[in-house]
Amino acid sequence: MSDEAIYDGDSCNLVELTFEEMNVSGSPIRLCCIACLFFTILVFVLSELSRNYSQTDKIWSITPFVYTWILVCDTRTLLMAVISTVWGCRLTWNFNRRGGYKWPPWEGDEDYRWKYLQDGMLLSILQNNVAWTIFNVVFISLYQHVLLFVVTAPSIVAHVAATKCATSGYSSSLNGLDILACLLYLGFVLLEGIADNQQYAFQTEKYRRKGAGETLDGEYLQGFKTSGLFSIVRKPNYACEQALWVSFGLFSLSTFQSSIARQSNIFNWSHVGWVLYVLLFQGSGPFTEKITLTKYPLYAEYMKETPLFFPNILKLLFGKGKKVSDKKSE
Repeated sequence: MSDEAIYDGDSCNLVELTFEEMNVSGSPIRLCCIACLFFTILVFVLSELSRNYSQTDKIWSITPFVYTWILVCDTRTLLMAVISTVWGCRLTWNFNRRGGYKWPPWEGDEDYRWKYLQDGMLLSILQNNVAWTIFNVVFISLYQHVLLFVVTAPSIVAHVAATKCATSGYSSSLNGLDILACLLYLGFVLLEGIADNQQYAFQTEKYRRKGAGETLDGEYLQGFKTSGLFSIVRKPNYACEQALWVSFGLFSLSTFQSSIARQSNIFNWSHVGWVLYVLLFQGSGPFTEKITLTKYPLYAEYMKETPLFFPNILKLLFGKGKKVSDKKSE
């Protein structure tokens, strides 16, 4: 039977079917929406009471895989839940070793960037208490949790296709695109872990030397890491975090076995998740570096030599220039 014979686009309108499912009491998609609303209200209340605005950060690595497990209905959605859990467990462990979790749970270290924002570094109006509370409601609490939900939207597409599009080109068996998406996702999780470990080891040793009154040299003197993965891009962990969720988006295409079904859904609505996720980092990355520049003047040289997220292929192939720390010692 031809692709055209088995695919009926009208019977598998992903957007329409998703909204229909949201209106069904007890449906997995509706449960995810309820969970997202619960997380939003929870972190807002806790952040206002504790004045610690990293409440969303504490569950950043947890909520996405909660959604993917709620949506499990076949082999593909199970695979998606498993690999997102691998990502979440690693990121949660990394957040914990950096002091993100303490008892009571609303305590713990706060992301230093919130203080800079609150002091008006980006927008002076945020120094106003009312404006900051509105910002907390709209961005820190609501938007970020909606983002953490929609970045897992490929699981929603896979779930809808499995339960509603069985006669419209859907295949429950895994295929090559599933394997590619899985390998890319886990590969970027691994690279992100390596980058986080390199940064953690560097910061730990830097503060140990400072605490012991030892002489600082090289990277420790300049104050920031420029070797390892950080010699390729300035924010390798951020780059991998974006790339792994872009890879996750491939599952929304592998869901459809027939070529015409896949082509018809290549620009499905779930891509909005990783697009918004990437856009968040396009803003947070430069803002973080703006703060870094106020503390480490040599960082400006590093910015000239090394790209932020996307590697310089020619530099990788034909060698690297001198490190910032090497230039300083000349």
